[in-house]
Amino acid sequence: MQEKPKADTKAKPAGSKGETKVKSAGAANTVVKLSHPDKLLWPQEKVSKQGLLDHYALVWPRMQQFVVNRPLSLVRAPDGVDGQRFFQKHASAGMHDKIARMKDPTDGEEILFIRDFDGVAALVQLGVVEIHIWGCTIDELDKPDQIIFDLDPDEGVDVKAVRAAALEIRGRLDELSLPNFVKTSGGKGYHVVVPLKPSADWDEVKGFAHDFALALEQAAPERYTATLSKKARTGKVFVDYLRNGRGSTTVAPYSSRAKKGATVSMPATWAEIEAGLAPNAFPIGDKTTLKQLAKADPWADFFRQGKPLKRD
Repeated sequence: MQEKPKADTKAKPAGSKGETKVKSAGAANTVVKLSHPDKLLWPQEKVSKQGLLDHYALVWPRMQQFVVNRPLSLVRAPDGVDGQRFFQKHASAGMHDKIARMKDPTDGEEILFIRDFDGVAALVQLGVVEIHIWGCTIDELDKPDQIIFDLDPDEGVDVKAVRAAALEIRGRLDELSLPNFVKTSGGKGYHVVVPLKPSADWDEVKGFAHDFALALEQAAPERYTATLSKKARTGKVFVDYLRNGRGSTTVAPYSSRAKKGATVSMPATWAEIEAGLAPNAFPIGDKTTLKQLAKADPWADFFRQGKPLKRD
């Protein structure tokens, strides 16, 4: 079972030493120290490490079910998003022990994961600007609990076409009686996500996602492609099914993005998509984002709605 710890998410000043102490989720006597909290991770938008931590504190009650006890990959920008960025899957020097490690029993590769809000604070301390997740938990590494369709438009494709793609995918999933949820990518597209009861293996899930994307392409080849190559994507929306392979990742719900605007990948309702919600609508700390978070959680019952994947 996936652990769902309760978090004390308030970030509190720790005095005059330039550090912030965050009360640990589920372990009152442990703390993570955030050095240089005023350091700007998004210089143009004036979003600091403290600002990012405050964002995660705000969204943690909603976010935790999607990141706790789940293999992670990290996008780090220690000098801010305008500096060098790199993708990290394994532990490195200086990594706090609140970022847990385990061995993948299949290939012996190291897997990183977090157990609580302290883990998120430790990620922020490292300058992590995007948190990416596997589509499974550490307890069920070979049985995905979600399917992800990442809609990635070619340069110049109007956002209306991307929105129409998301809505068409919803319709086809509805026809298959598969529950479906949507979130903004924080960039140019949307992510349509199907919760699963973990039963099918990675090959089955990826196979279904590939067949689904291919059917979209075949029905409207002028609008969609299921092929990764740049040439195939010209003027189209790439229906990225490749996020559904073992070890592949997608950006977590509520994660920040290393993009202009300091945006967040934000769960939304289908009605909001129909009304024209933009993929980059939610910057960290913006009043639009705060207003969204004041609404009912559209993904609150995400995993409760999951069904086993059955293929004919």
